[in-house]
Amino acid sequence: MTSQLPSPIGTTQPTCPNPDLNRTFEMRFTSTPRGARLARRLAAHRLDAWGIPYGTDPHEEIVLIVGELTANAVRHGDVPGRDFHLLLHAAEPARTVRIEVTDTRSERTPPEPDALPAPAPEDTSGRGLLLVAGLAARWGWHLRPGGPGKTVWAECVLATPGSAPRPRRTRSSARTD
Repeated sequence: MTSQLPSPIGTTQPTCPNPDLNRTFEMRFTSTPRGARLARRLAAHRLDAWGIPYGTDPHEEIVLIVGELTANAVRHGDVPGRDFHLLLHAAEPARTVRIEVTDTRSERTPPEPDALPAPAPEDTSGRGLLLVAGLAARWGWHLRPGGPGKTVWAECVLATPGSAPRPRRTRSSARTD
């Protein structure tokens, strides 16, 4: 006979009486590229367990957003010895998934959503938040209440049952200048 131990991956229990309506996953990760990769992989697994299966557009888009936000937390929000925090929240009635990534650096903030600069063609970085803005229904950031740092968040709306599916995005290898 085994006893139930607390979950090592830091999940929280839903606060509503019906566990199928709201689901939350949150965990702290080391502020390293390895921590960002682990956050992305655990988010992908959790989404699949919540019924947003691997290989679907919503799953891939949400995982890409998680990857971009966690990579930004490592690159722009790293304070030695401090972790970043990932929160995923899926709300069933609204069919919305909210992603929040919190780091502990307040002085390096992202631009406002309506003021994202376009990188020059020769720039090798600077496209992550443009991807987030293109995939998420809404995104933004705010200073962390009660402590140093900031939270960057994004919300993705899933198709409702019976609604027409979103147009499939195609990936083009040829540039159309």
